[in-house]
Amino acid sequence: MTNPNLYGAVGSFDDGPELVEAARAVRELGYTKLDAFTPFPVHGIDEAMGIPRSKLGWIVLCAGFLGAASALSLIWWTGSVSYPLVIGGKPLFALEFSIPVTFELTVLLSAFAAVFGMFALNGLPRLYHPVFNYPKFAGATDDKFLLAIEASDPKFDAEQSVRLLTTLGAHSVEVVEG
Repeated sequence: MTNPNLYGAVGSFDDGPELVEAARAVRELGYTKLDAFTPFPVHGIDEAMGIPRSKLGWIVLCAGFLGAASALSLIWWTGSVSYPLVIGGKPLFALEFSIPVTFELTVLLSAFAAVFGMFALNGLPRLYHPVFNYPKFAGATDDKFLLAIEASDPKFDAEQSVRLLTTLGAHSVEVVEG
């Protein structure tokens, strides 16, 4: 039986490629609940940890289509239905004159979707995370690369996880309380 107050085992690595290899090895052993903390994006860590591609692109694309459709609909409705005026022989609705407004509303809704979607998908703002209890966590913002095996993983055993991270080259491996 695992301790319900336990977050998991956290180990510190010296560089990104070492972290990616360790994450890949841990994943190949059947662990599924992993997390990595790095000072900058590390190429290949998502694949090594088995993280699927982000849904943020689809959210932004849908918001962009919504922005374009709503801009075109608004321009058509105001020019053709609500207030139809023929001035200088111009048509009630012309796509050429709608491009600037359509572009701006597409960009605006896409930007809002990107920001708010990123916050929602990342679970932000998060003012506390159990990994903050790891004594060397401050190094993750500077020059250390951390790999955490979470206690919620079905294969998690505190002693075995500490041993595994140590054999993979981690420094200062500790079991962290939640």
